[in-house]
Amino acid sequence: MTQPAPLMDLSAEQKDRLDKQMEFLREVDKLKGVLRASRLLDNSRFENSAEHSWHIMLYAAVLGEHAGPDVDLSRVLRMLLIHDIVEIDAGDAPIHGNVDHAAMALKEAAAADRLFNLLPADQARDFRALWDEFEAAESPDAQFAKAIDRTQPPIGNLYSGGGSWNTYHVTMDQLDTRVGTPINRGAPVLWAWLRPLLAGYFAKR
Repeated sequence: MTQPAPLMDLSAEQKDRLDKQMEFLREVDKLKGVLRASRLLDNSRFENSAEHSWHIMLYAAVLGEHAGPDVDLSRVLRMLLIHDIVEIDAGDAPIHGNVDHAAMALKEAAAADRLFNLLPADQARDFRALWDEFEAAESPDAQFAKAIDRTQPPIGNLYSGGGSWNTYHVTMDQLDTRVGTPINRGAPVLWAWLRPLLAGYFAKR
């Protein structure tokens, strides 16, 4: 009979740190249950926020060559990984929905406080600082991350017959402002490619 491998001795500090990390990881599993306004490309169901986070990370990995020279792609990927965790408490705020943005910002900040503070103090500070940087969208990394976050949903809508645009009666002017501005700021090459496709779609409606 095979004997189990001997266990290393954990210090009280190591055990406490792992307990906190595992508590955070258990809690953020709830992101899989937060539904977004966007649908899967096959229109079979709504996308959840965990799927969205995975997909835009893949977008960033594939499209990273179109980022500016000052962008650190590894930081962008970390931002995109955690940017929507706050939706566990605050819920999804559709970009084209009728949302009180000031109230939502307060809810999201409170969610960030609760969720990231489940982690050990050093990780809590790092994750919160990265989330704040993404929200501010002032650094090159955050601006590229925001651009990627705004790129994926309209591409999904193009492939799914309009998707959430139909639900919210979206116009091309709204896309120029709400989608085009952040994409053009962080990844102008992507907007130069995407806008003609969007304009062509809306010209046919």
